[in-house]
Amino acid sequence: MSQRYLVTGGAGFVGSHLVAALLDQGAEVVVFDNLLTGHRAAVLPGATLLTGALEDPDAIEAALARGPFHAVFHFAALSLVGDSMRDPIGYLAANVGNGLRLIDACVRHGVPRFVLSSTAALFGTPDRMPIDEDTSIDPGSPYGDSKWMLERALAWAERIHGLRFACLRYFNAAGADPLGRLGEDHRPETHLVPLAIDAMLGRRAELAVFGTDYDTPDGTCIRDYIHVTDLATAHLAALARLDQGSVTYNLGTSTGHSVLEVIRSVERAGGRPVPHRIAPRRPGDPARLVASPARIMRETGWQPRLASLDDIVATALRWREAHPGGYGG
Repeated sequence: MSQRYLVTGGAGFVGSHLVAALLDQGAEVVVFDNLLTGHRAAVLPGATLLTGALEDPDAIEAALARGPFHAVFHFAALSLVGDSMRDPIGYLAANVGNGLRLIDACVRHGVPRFVLSSTAALFGTPDRMPIDEDTSIDPGSPYGDSKWMLERALAWAERIHGLRFACLRYFNAAGADPLGRLGEDHRPETHLVPLAIDAMLGRRAELAVFGTDYDTPDGTCIRDYIHVTDLATAHLAALARLDQGSVTYNLGTSTGHSVLEVIRSVERAGGRPVPHRIAPRRPGDPARLVASPARIMRETGWQPRLASLDDIVATALRWREAHPGGYGG
């Protein structure tokens, strides 16, 4: 008998790729999404889509009544750091409140496992690189703090109710499904790889490079880019590990790439220049954020298969060229 899973935010970027990975394994998948930032077309055939909001307890109850579920994957959240700085209370109320309602409902419905989409924003400006799971927690934004609050809530849910959990702290998700089924379509788009691609394709104005005077080899910020399909397989690896106890993992490749390196990778993939201009630094941008995924590799055997920046960019470019209007095209 196939396993059944509930995926909140399963119509979004990372969530939809996790749904694809579950379907590819023959699982039954129920997606719960309000479609405010997700896309109906991102839910692949074979999954059941329930349109609803986590603010609505009755909608959560109705979704969990589709069980029993082997696990719940929680992706649904507000996720823009800048917006959280402008509306801190709104972000905390939405992300923490919705997450707590979901965790509580999972406990009452006897869901045995819970996988949280967390974030590297927990670490603020860390004092060492690469960033492992024992790096000091110091959220630099209400968004990061909202994820930290849910991580702590899950620890209590395990301690009191026995709910096994995995907290997966993403660094920079990028790329697109290698089979071309899914891609990245945020509105507005804020991620570097699709912004650089669209600038190269003439679909947007020139790309802004925020600061060239950081303490890095080329002066631009360095980030750890991980392919979204590798993120999905990391979720499956973490889920399997829950048979041995709850886990917390940092998800990246341990290799950082600068903004200018990303631009050059996009230019190699597309054979055209990426129009860009130098802009002032953005407040609060750390010079370097690179993950140490050593723990998940050691404990589960997970390895990123599309670890090179050029591989990541190539899949993103193929999807954006084939879908000039995103999921609405």
